[in-house]
Amino acid sequence: MKKNSLVYSWYSLHTRSRFENVVYDRLSKKSVESFIPKIKVKSKRRDRNAMINVPLFPGYLFVRTDLRPVEHLEILKTIGAVRLLGNRKGPVPVPDETIESLKIMVNCDATVVTGNIIRKGEKVMVVYGPFAGLTGIFVRYKGQGRVVVNIATLGQSASVDINQKDIERLPEIL
Repeated sequence: MKKNSLVYSWYSLHTRSRFENVVYDRLSKKSVESFIPKIKVKSKRRDRNAMINVPLFPGYLFVRTDLRPVEHLEILKTIGAVRLLGNRKGPVPVPDETIESLKIMVNCDATVVTGNIIRKGEKVMVVYGPFAGLTGIFVRYKGQGRVVVNIATLGQSASVDINQKDIERLPEIL
């Protein structure tokens, strides 16, 4: 007779956009251990000068589970939950050391700088500033927080120098 030995591990849970706290609260009510690493950042609103807590990884949180089918289903049935990150074989666990490191990082008073590394040729969208809404192709990092983005319109091309924080990489559509 084979003994079922499921081990509790941490997993990355993808959530709907801006639903991290909702999913966290709902999972807590279901007695599922979860963790959202948050950092303090200056509010981007022009009328405020406050520091706010935001997720270190927007759209993601971590859950600790043994992946019993019943518990796995309960996690995925949570409002705002999308999927556990993994591969064809199933969800891939996150090492305990990584979670402990994240907990230490977010509990210290040091400034945590985040951002996506964008590679030359990737499609990006300007999300803040006077060019908000435009899409283009990332050209290069210029230094001092500035980047060059090539914007094509009407069969013409123009490069614009903008703040690195004002762009986001667009997801690849399969």
